[in-house]
Amino acid sequence: MPTFSAHDGTELAYHVFGEGVPLICLPGGPMQDSAYLGELGGLSAHRRLIMVDPRGTGRSAMPADSASYRCDRLVDDVEALREHLGLDRIDLLGHSAGTNLAVLYAARHPERVGRLVLITPSVHAVGITVTGESRLKAARLHEDEPWFPAAYAAFESIVAGNASDDDWKAIDPFFYGRWDAAARAHQAAQDDHRNGEAAAVFASEGAFDPPATRAALGAFGAPVLLLAGEADPNTPPDVVTEYAGLFPDAELVVQPGAGHFPWLDDAGRFVATVASFLT
Repeated sequence: MPTFSAHDGTELAYHVFGEGVPLICLPGGPMQDSAYLGELGGLSAHRRLIMVDPRGTGRSAMPADSASYRCDRLVDDVEALREHLGLDRIDLLGHSAGTNLAVLYAARHPERVGRLVLITPSVHAVGITVTGESRLKAARLHEDEPWFPAAYAAFESIVAGNASDDDWKAIDPFFYGRWDAAARAHQAAQDDHRNGEAAAVFASEGAFDPPATRAALGAFGAPVLLLAGEADPNTPPDVVTEYAGLFPDAELVVQPGAGHFPWLDDAGRFVATVASFLT
C-alpha cells in the first residue's frame, strides 16, 4: 500500500486501482476512508484511481494535532499528494463531503487542477441552502416502495426538527436508488470506516469562507462536472443546479433514479458519464 508524508509529517495512505492517467479521489463522510467508494463502479477501467484515506482514517496515521482535521487544513494534504506523485496538474474527484475539500483545493490552487468532478456534492464550502421541502421532494420519488411510509414519516420529523435516533436510521433507504441487499450491506459498513472525532472537526469554525470560495470558483477556468442523483435527498438536483452556476465552465448531469451513491445504482451510466467528461 503506497504512502506519502503530509507537510506536517503525518503518514497518509492511498489505494490504486487501474492504469493510465491518475484521478485523485476524495471520499466523503466526512472523514471516512475510501473503502466505500470501491472502484467507482468500474471507473478504474478508464483511469488510474488514486483513492485517498484522509488523515486519521483507513490506513492513514492519526495526526499529532486534531485541529488538522479541519477541511481547509486538509487542502495541504492534497497538495502533498500531488507533489508526491510528481504531477504538475491533477484531475480531482470528490464525493459528498469530500467535494468541500476538492473545491477548497481548486480555489487555492486553480493552476494545479486539470478537471474537477463533484459527485452528489456537499454544499458547506459554498454556502448554498438545502431546504427541507427540496429534500422531501427527492424522497417522494420512492413513494412506491414498501418501506416508504415509515421512512417518509421519519424524514418529515427530521425536517421539522423533531428527530429521534431511530428516525435518522429509518431514512437510510432514501440514499440509494434501490434498497436491495447490496445497498443494505453498503450502508451497514459505513460507520466502521468513519472517524467520528475527525468528522466533528471537519466543518468546525473557520473551515469555510463561502463568499471567498464562491468568488474563487467564479474565476476557476478548468472544466467541472457536477453529477446529481435524481432521488438524492442529501443534495437534490435543484441544489446541484445552483452549485453548477458558480463555475464558468460546468457540466451538470442528473443521473435518473440514482441516490447519493450513483455508481452503485447504475454503474454503467455513471462510468460512461464520468469517463466521457475526463476524456
